[in-house]
Amino acid sequence: MTFYTWKANRLKRYGIVVILALFCAVMLWIGQWSQLPVFSNNGEPRALSQGSKDQSLVALTFNISWGNDKVHEILKQLETHKTQATFFVSGEWAERHPDIMDEIQEGKHEIGMMGYGYESYLELKPEQVAADLRQAKEAFDKLGYEDIKWIRPPHGHMDKEVLKLIEKEGMQAVQWSVNPRDWENPGTNEIIDQVLNKGSKGDIILLHASDSVKQTPKALEVILPGLKQKGLKLVSITELVSGSESETTQIN
Repeated sequence: MTFYTWKANRLKRYGIVVILALFCAVMLWIGQWSQLPVFSNNGEPRALSQGSKDQSLVALTFNISWGNDKVHEILKQLETHKTQATFFVSGEWAERHPDIMDEIQEGKHEIGMMGYGYESYLELKPEQVAADLRQAKEAFDKLGYEDIKWIRPPHGHMDKEVLKLIEKEGMQAVQWSVNPRDWENPGTNEIIDQVLNKGSKGDIILLHASDSVKQTPKALEVILPGLKQKGLKLVSITELVSGSESETTQIN
């Protein structure tokens, strides 16, 4: 009877060792893949909303879906202050303004997309969203932008189904953490205060470059040097997430 008890205890100890070994192997595998900029939770894709708070980096982003006036003023401010940004543009707008797309790229800014027709993905059927994403990719491919990986869904509208469709196309959704609502033209000083008071390490700042913004170019005259005076470096979305742990937002 003692022999069987000893044997059972020995088998139990071996089982614990095997379980611990498997656990360590799984953790090492997870650690290896956590270095990649893939944002998900329990297999569910998530939207990037913020970079690491451990690095003094912020990403300035501009949405543009119509007009061709204000974007030039904004590009001039970025050039004057030697600042990089990420421009999210709709495929339809990009096709209409290939010359401005060239200006954006020549300024060494990053380009992301906002779908093709700039219609809310929450108001479209899944197959329509998938078609819009494909049409957008085709439009950017024809213009020579074949490696776009960041997308900000039109109006920032998305749910789990939309995120899955985006992931299926090999792209990552991007939201923001600071939004001064500049398209409402609340006043130049209000835009400046919102960005400088709230902007901190790891933030993704949402601004616009469509013709609806009347005060953003002027606000940038203060915002750009102001962020740098806070010890922050303005970088692209890719640089923000490269080699760092970034925060994501769960979309219901």
